[in-house]
Amino acid sequence: MFPVLRRMGLRAFSMASETYSSGTHSAAFVTCPNDTVAKDLARGIVEKKLAACVNIIPKIVSVYEWQGKIEEDSEVLLMIKTRSSKVSALAEYVRSNHPYEVAEVISLSIDQGNPPYLKWISDTVPE
Repeated sequence: MFPVLRRMGLRAFSMASETYSSGTHSAAFVTCPNDTVAKDLARGIVEKKLAACVNIIPKIVSVYEWQGKIEEDSEVLLMIKTRSSKVSALAEYVRSNHPYEVAEVISLSIDQGNPPYLKWISDTVPE
């Protein structure tokens, strides 16, 4: 029992003692037409160290205006965790490898999070 409490205490101390500068990391979002494109983009993004992790969220429905008409399509969403300094390179990679004429690449700055996870992003994605 005591070793378990010790590990929990050390872990809690570790998490509490980490510091994070708001905005160092970003979550970016990219929509894809299908699973194949999503997996290919996700793998390329991670292999090129443009992100630490890409979640593939299937079966979303997007409603949008395109060329004067309201459209509705099934898509796949990529949720990408990276350094904020990599968002421009990430957007360029997506534009160069995405089948859409206008690929969606948007990002939101990460204000807070689990310090060990944020450190892992920093350790995985070079500056």
